[in-house]
Amino acid sequence: MKTVAKLAVVIALANSAAGAIAQNTQQGHGETAMSGPMRMSDTDAPAMQKRMQSTMSRPNDSESTKEFKEADAEMMKKMDTPYTGNPDVDFRTHMIPHHRGAIAMAKIALKYAKDAETKRMAQKIIDDQEKEVADMQAWLDKQGY
Repeated sequence: MKTVAKLAVVIALANSAAGAIAQNTQQGHGETAMSGPMRMSDTDAPAMQKRMQSTMSRPNDSESTKEFKEADAEMMKKMDTPYTGNPDVDFRTHMIPHHRGAIAMAKIALKYAKDAETKRMAQKIIDDQEKEVADMQAWLDKQGY
């Protein structure tokens, strides 16, 4: 991953964490303004920094690890989408990039894995989640999102 792209991922993740923390401080009793069970401990700065660093390629990473890290970083970037307050919409708009990330990782597994069971599982993930992404997107389109 190019340095500029890495920096963009780091900034996007940091902004996402800052927004989550800000929303968290406006709620009572540990609740968040965001949909779902995210808590302050999930968005603390050291944990977010460690998460961002884990997706950056290192010179000694294998080719598959580099590709997995790139797919992971891309998924995290795409999951950084605003919440609408509508749980049906929010579920789909956050699951679609999550599923697409799983599909990307499964394609990497097909490319590099040696174990037949890993390859079968990767292909099943691709098949199942491509259909689920299409179904979720069709629902969003029908609802006007």
